[in-house]
Amino acid sequence: MGDFSLLDLAAVVTFAAAWIGYGVAVERLSRGRNSLNRMMNLYRHAWTEQLELRENRVVDTTINASLQNGTAFFASTSLIALGSVLTLTRSADDVLTLFSTLPFGMQTTRTTWEIKVAGLAVIFVYAFFKFAWAYRLFNYGAILIGAVPPRGGDPDAIRHAAKRAATMNVVAGAHFNRGQRAWFFALAYLGWFVSPYILFATTAAVVYVMWKRQFASEACRALQEPDDTAP
Repeated sequence: MGDFSLLDLAAVVTFAAAWIGYGVAVERLSRGRNSLNRMMNLYRHAWTEQLELRENRVVDTTINASLQNGTAFFASTSLIALGSVLTLTRSADDVLTLFSTLPFGMQTTRTTWEIKVAGLAVIFVYAFFKFAWAYRLFNYGAILIGAVPPRGGDPDAIRHAAKRAATMNVVAGAHFNRGQRAWFFALAYLGWFVSPYILFATTAAVVYVMWKRQFASEACRALQEPDDTAP
C-alpha cells in the first residue's frame, strides 16, 4: 500500500463498510421500515391522495418547487465544496505541517495527502450527482403532478396518475437522502486527515448521530404518534 499503514487501510475499510452498511440498514432491511425516511415516504403517498381531491393544485406544485429548491441548493454547494477540496492540493506543504502539530496528528507524505484529498473529492462528486439527479426527478414529478386528470374525471385514471407522481417523488427523495448521507460521511472522512484513529472515532460518531435521527429522534417520534390522519 505504499505510504499507507495497515491502520490506515483498516480505518478506510471501516469507513466504507459503515457507509454501505448504514445505507443498507435504512433502505433495505426490515428495520428500515420504521425509519424516518420510510415514514415520510408514506406521507408522500398521502399527499398525492389529497391531490386527487383538490380542484386547484397550486399548493401541490408549490410543495414540489420547495423540494426542488432545497435539492438545487445542495447540488450547488457540493460543487463549491469540491472546488474547495481541490485547492487543498495547492497548499499541501503548509497543511501537512499544520496537521502534524495537532494532538492526534501523524506524519504523512505528500502522496498520501493527495490520495486523501482525492478521496474527499470523490465523495463530493458522488453527492453532486445524487443531488443533480434528485433535482431532475423532482422536475419529472412536477410534470406528473400536472398530468393528473382534473377532479371529476375517471377515478381510476386519477388514482393511477397520482400514484405515479408519488412514486417518482419517493425515488427523488431517496436520491436526495443519499446525497445528504454523503455529506455527513464527508464530515467523518475529514478525521482521516488528522489520523486513522480520528477516522474511527468520527465514523462512529456520524453513524450514531444519523441512526438516532432516523430511529430515535423527536421527528421520528412525532410521526409515530397515533392519530386518525396517519397514513
